[in-house]
Amino acid sequence: MQKVTIYTDGGCLGNPGPGGYGVVMMCGSHRKELCAGYRLTTNNRMELLASIVALESLKEQCEVVLHTDSQYVVNGIEKGWAAKWRSNRWMRNKTDKAVNPDLWARLLDICEKHQVTFKWVKGHAGHRENERCDQLANGAGLRPDLLEDENYGKTDLCEMGLV
Repeated sequence: MQKVTIYTDGGCLGNPGPGGYGVVMMCGSHRKELCAGYRLTTNNRMELLASIVALESLKEQCEVVLHTDSQYVVNGIEKGWAAKWRSNRWMRNKTDKAVNPDLWARLLDICEKHQVTFKWVKGHAGHRENERCDQLANGAGLRPDLLEDENYGKTDLCEMGLV
């Protein structure tokens, strides 16, 4: 199984506002960078999407260490929060809906295809690859050809295709 190291970052100008994600992927001597920007989104959606896009771009099952400066993403997976929300029909508790269930569902699904360990890295602390992801994310959010984050602001699970 290939060993892949991934760094991700997501950002938003305003929150909500235009935003983007950046990814740096490394496997042996190979390096790949990915990024995209969205017209209206949130920081947390871009943090999640960065991890999703990186993992979905892998062509075969891999052993992955994914570094992110988002405790939201790390804790959601490593502490089992997202899996619990999904098992509770995307409810955090009896009254509060989980936020971003469309992206959490995608992330949980793609994590089942790989051996993924999420690691938190302090953002804006001079870590070379994290800083590069931040540059990619910020640059993507400023481009003129921004995409639409189709599920941003939706709360209906049927509308998002989750039930």
